[in-house]
Amino acid sequence: MIARYTRPKMGKIWEDQFKYETWLKIEILVCEARAAAGDIPKEDVQTIKDKANFEVDRILEIEETTKHDVIAFLTNVAEYVGSTSRHIHYGMTSSDILDTTLSYQMKEAGEILLKQLIELKNALKVRAEELKYTVCVGRTHGIHAEPTSMGLKFVLWYEESKRNIARLKNAIDTISVGQISGVVGTFEHLSPDVEKYVCINLGLKPASVSTQIIQRDRHAEYLTTLSIIGASLEKIALEVRHLQRTEVLEAEEYFSKGQKGSSAMPHKRNPIVSERICGLARLLRSNAMASLENIALWHERDISHSSVERVIIPDSTITLNYMLHLMIELVKKLIIYPKNMNTNLNLTRGLVLSQTVLLNLVDKGLSREQAYKLVQTAAMDVWKDKNKNLRGELIKSEEIKKYISIDEMNNIFDNKKMLKNVDLIFARTVEK
Repeated sequence: MIARYTRPKMGKIWEDQFKYETWLKIEILVCEARAAAGDIPKEDVQTIKDKANFEVDRILEIEETTKHDVIAFLTNVAEYVGSTSRHIHYGMTSSDILDTTLSYQMKEAGEILLKQLIELKNALKVRAEELKYTVCVGRTHGIHAEPTSMGLKFVLWYEESKRNIARLKNAIDTISVGQISGVVGTFEHLSPDVEKYVCINLGLKPASVSTQIIQRDRHAEYLTTLSIIGASLEKIALEVRHLQRTEVLEAEEYFSKGQKGSSAMPHKRNPIVSERICGLARLLRSNAMASLENIALWHERDISHSSVERVIIPDSTITLNYMLHLMIELVKKLIIYPKNMNTNLNLTRGLVLSQTVLLNLVDKGLSREQAYKLVQTAAMDVWKDKNKNLRGELIKSEEIKKYISIDEMNNIFDNKKMLKNVDLIFARTVEK
């Protein structure tokens, strides 16, 4: 009989050993349910449980002849069990064990990913709190906009991770269904009670209705969810890649002792982890697209989805497992450079506060058009001349001096006051 179950690591879930163990477990559960209903002798089921076994290499050897993996498996199990093996797979179709096992594997894989997502969420929360009041420049279109805080970047990712956790929980629930319903889903040769018994013992729910297979919109929801999570990781990684650029250098991936950045240039410290995450996110999206193509099949079932799923489902779960591992370490060890943030914030010499001046003038009674023209005129002079700053140009304007005093101007150009609502944003987002 199968050894006591312990939760496997991601790769193990997709190995033949785990798959065949689950197949055998399902077959035995079906026999138990039939024995409980009086359909087969209980002593025969006990014989099956005592003798049932398989050998991966033997199954693959038989499959060379049968060209059918389930028949090869059943043949090998029968070699161990003997004559009572006639009760095994009674009234079932291959997809009963294939699809129920696949659901079980996806559920197990999803729970591993869920645990990692929660760890990432917690890591983002720690960094968000740490950098809550660390002022940096915000950028829109890649151009300096207004001051923000590095903590707000992290709390934004934290909030997105909460949504991803909710999405993944829902996707796990959607895929956590099994079927033991026969060749076209009508329970022609087995009672629905058998399906219920099997599913309960696997931590699954019976599919309300099936054909020969569990419907593939469930699998597509799961894989599109993984691709969304991957896109969120890519979003973080892309920001890190920008922040690590030499001209910016507000953040940097941890560079370990002995690490090398380039075979040619000894000085290089490249954002290789972030780049790797961005690349792998593309694989998740392409796999999700393939899963959408699998939804439409001929009548009660064809086999066009099967070969695709043998690649995209294991690969997507293993890929995201790896990406999450990388991202958790990246977030925890990300190096932050507040001095460079301050330098970059002042790079445009006050231009990032142009809207504050504009609104102050509007508050003083100017039309928006008048105020915009006054501030933009000064701002364009600052863009053209690196020796000028916005505050200085505004103070020189006789028109502006009519509305804004020196003290008011000094208050306008206080970067930290731009973070007055950071506590409110955190309070709306961060779980206590």
